[in-house]
Amino acid sequence: MADLWLPLLALVALCAALGALLGWAAKRFEVAGDPLVEQINAVLPQTQCGQCQFPGCRPYAEAIAKGEADINQCPPGGEAGIRTLATLLGREPKPLSTEHGVEKPPQVARIREDECIGCFKCIAACPVDAIIGAPRFLHVVVEDLCTGCELCIPPCPVDCIDLQPAAPPPHYSRSTV
Repeated sequence: MADLWLPLLALVALCAALGALLGWAAKRFEVAGDPLVEQINAVLPQTQCGQCQFPGCRPYAEAIAKGEADINQCPPGGEAGIRTLATLLGREPKPLSTEHGVEKPPQVARIREDECIGCFKCIAACPVDAIIGAPRFLHVVVEDLCTGCELCIPPCPVDCIDLQPAAPPPHYSRSTV
């Protein structure tokens, strides 16, 4: 038993030294993100829908910051998003690019449960993991997470997904006592 303590202590010391070295390297070689990209990304609606021709909101924000994309390519952000981006970047607002889509009111996907065959294709297509279920079992949309991006609709082989208007956010009022 005593023969095991020395190798065990050596292994623990080696792990601690490597952990400390990795921690130091992470701090020493940290690459700071572009604050402009962070500000642009904060303005975007985070639907991850790809209508802007980028795989998500962050890549679109990076392209805007680099001057590789225009500020009017995000239908979910709409005219309000374009105005906010224009103000942030010191540019003139412009109309939403119709080649990327049209502005729609907020919507969510709903699965008609009696028609769902549990194929799992909608789950794989959802960029925000708003659909839960398992193969060959009923799937359900978590409406609080759904962005209404419509990416789950094309892969559904039985066409059992509908888009419906999203419920308005809850209104909290302060009661005076």
